[in-house]
Amino acid sequence: MFDGISPSDPTVAQAIVRGVHGRAEIGLCRRDGRTRLAHLYQHDPLRVLFPYPAPGDPLTVVPVTTSGGLVGGDTLNVEIALSPGAEALVLPQAAEKIYRSAGSDCHVTVDLQAAADARLEWLPQETILFDGARLRRETTVDAAAGARVLAGEILVLGRLARGERLTHGLVRECWTVRRDGRPVWADALHLEGDIGETTRRAAVLDGAGAFATAVYVADDAPTELATARRMLGEPERVRAAATAVNGVLVMRWIAADPADLRAAFGAFWCAMRAHLFARPAALPRLWHV
Repeated sequence: MFDGISPSDPTVAQAIVRGVHGRAEIGLCRRDGRTRLAHLYQHDPLRVLFPYPAPGDPLTVVPVTTSGGLVGGDTLNVEIALSPGAEALVLPQAAEKIYRSAGSDCHVTVDLQAAADARLEWLPQETILFDGARLRRETTVDAAAGARVLAGEILVLGRLARGERLTHGLVRECWTVRRDGRPVWADALHLEGDIGETTRRAAVLDGAGAFATAVYVADDAPTELATARRMLGEPERVRAAATAVNGVLVMRWIAADPADLRAAFGAFWCAMRAHLFARPAALPRLWHV
């Protein structure tokens, strides 16, 4: 005998509209010559893992979305705060999936804070948008004097391996960078309505199926522009560029094939982390899983 729950039940319907609200707060400090966990709060469907770092890597932090993906109405908040001198590599466990929405938006916020002399890498894997997905994501970086932050995000517009393109829905990707709490750079991409037609335009994405952004926020960021352009190279089937805006180093990639973009993004990250942080010129094991 089975008990059924009808979606028409007001309680169930309200839960469906509201979605889930996952939260992860990670505070790291420098103590006795090592980076240690100072604060941790986690709420389903977000969990935080601390795998053994690879040789030469700092403390590694892995937020995990246990729900297997996000739907309309879901909210995820990730806050990472490094105290003076702390060092960390933070990367999600796998690519994030944003499923087709029945109308509600999915909200994701990432708040990265680095105090004086802290070193932080926020290394993403792809966020894959199913056709009809509605995503609003905002990434905020606040770096104090002496801190170094290398952060990025990758978006894939549809399940391209299955022949699906993102033709409708919502994509709002926002970045805000602050130095000691003072805004110095902000950027937003907003796609809505006939997204397929919009992204085919040469002045937008020129038909690209994936794009990525990375920022380097530090006192020496503007002086690294020539190095960043050299490390971007000229990968096949990928268009990439770098610029410095108000003291922030900004890198962009677009490509028709997400696999090409992922390879170019990863190669750049390997070279840049070795140059900036004196870390191994290699991606974490989770990147290859």
